[in-house]
Amino acid sequence: MAKFRFFALWLAAACIIMFILQLIIPNFTESLLLNQQSFIQPWRFITAIFLHGSVTHLLYNLFALVLFGLILESIVGSNRFLVVFFAGGIIANLVSVNFYSSSLGASGAIFGIIGAVAVLKPLMTVWAFSLPMPMFVAAILWVIGDMLGIFMPSDTANIAHLSGIAVGIILGLAFRLAIKFPKSEEHKIRIPESRMREWEDEYVR
Repeated sequence: MAKFRFFALWLAAACIIMFILQLIIPNFTESLLLNQQSFIQPWRFITAIFLHGSVTHLLYNLFALVLFGLILESIVGSNRFLVVFFAGGIIANLVSVNFYSSSLGASGAIFGIIGAVAVLKPLMTVWAFSLPMPMFVAAILWVIGDMLGIFMPSDTANIAHLSGIAVGIILGLAFRLAIKFPKSEEHKIRIPESRMREWEDEYVR
């Protein structure tokens, strides 16, 4: 059984600490967010993941990170969870830097987590768009929303979301092949063979 180290909570704590530093240190955000300087300052592809533009932005991301992050971490283990988080976040930033003058936030990494969970637990019920629905349906609706968002410019980095969830789906598929998940047999009703023979003797013969 893969070790569970609650890395989702540690990453959430890192986001909170970084946001506090954003509030108290002048130019802290500008020196670490994602922009065109990222190609000569590549650490921005990572640091931008932990920055947020407002308390609301931070809280939304923390909720999703803790909820879906702990679920994913419990399924694939802490090390694989970190792979999804950082691969989703970094690749989302590598793509989105070509479309936005600047961006910040853990959304790309979180959508990577969502994509992986949707592949590994597609029928898990989640509450999305004010309705309970299977995880894979919620993921499809989030993807559609972000695709529409590309054509309706806003402060949301929709391309980062799409890039992150694509990475998560790919890694989720890889994990399904690499990890042997126990097959649930809770839905099966087992009847002892002796009882079946008794039934045959009494009602059939």
